[in-house]
Amino acid sequence: MYDKEWIFQRYPALASCREDMEKALQILLTCVKNGGKILLCGNGGSAADCDHIAGELLKGFLKKRPLDAKTLQAWEDRYGKEDAQMAAKLQNGICAINLPGFAAPISAVINDTDPQLVYAQLVWAMARPGDVLIGLSTSGGAKNVKYAAQAAKEKGMQVISLTGQKESPLSHLADAAIRVPVQETYMVQEYHLPVYHWLCAMVEDGLFEQ
Repeated sequence: MYDKEWIFQRYPALASCREDMEKALQILLTCVKNGGKILLCGNGGSAADCDHIAGELLKGFLKKRPLDAKTLQAWEDRYGKEDAQMAAKLQNGICAINLPGFAAPISAVINDTDPQLVYAQLVWAMARPGDVLIGLSTSGGAKNVKYAAQAAKEKGMQVISLTGQKESPLSHLADAAIRVPVQETYMVQEYHLPVYHWLCAMVEDGLFEQ
């Protein structure tokens, strides 16, 4: 089991976020255990962070997450030993979808409806009750992320926000509002990295033994 305290030891200022970080962790664990998926959205550097988070969740992060012996045996029975040996390199993943990566539908929304609805449209199309939206905005004022959070709430999702320290439209919509204790854009992003690494590590630890 991973030590939950490492982040607060390395980044003492994040102690102010502990309650919402713990809440976000439980929201994510419940979602995944119940077969839900995680949608992520943000702009600029936050869009890159969404891709980073998805990458840590879709495959092994700090653990190998191997397929179980029963699955591998079934693979071998169907496809042969050589292919089963290849399958043994697969890792169990957590369904995490990076919405900024959907270039074609995003451009269609920009062209056909309204640019502020790019993420809300994707959430509305993909979301199911029990899913989770993680919205990143250093200011908390990104309108396209706010509208995505509204769509998520109307779809029966829970919302986790990562923002700077000030209360914002996005943090007001969130079930777990992680407001890191700075406001300058690049400093907010510097704190977001250890926060979401901690969340990814703790979710992984709660779901996988290896």
